[in-house]
Amino acid sequence: MSKGVNKLAYRPVGLLLGAAAGMLAGAAFRQVWKLIDSEDDAPSATDENRGWGEVLVAAAIQGAIFAVVKAAVDRGGATGVRKLTGHWPA
Repeated sequence: MSKGVNKLAYRPVGLLLGAAAGMLAGAAFRQVWKLIDSEDDAPSATDENRGWGEVLVAAAIQGAIFAVVKAAVDRGGATGVRKLTGHWPA
């Protein structure tokens, strides 16, 4: 399978995995935030009742969780495609 065809064939798989990763990362972040703060919801950047520090810490934790989950899901998906097709999706 050529590199272009392989990449095109992986695109729908990547989109589905990306959506799943987003949902998983969101759920993980909500659980982590409950451990950090007694509030149920993490602060939004426009919440005037929350301080800069709290907003930036929440954003940094959320970003880290999303990046790790996305990388793990993408890597797992690529590994699975290689096992099924014999080719690494480029």
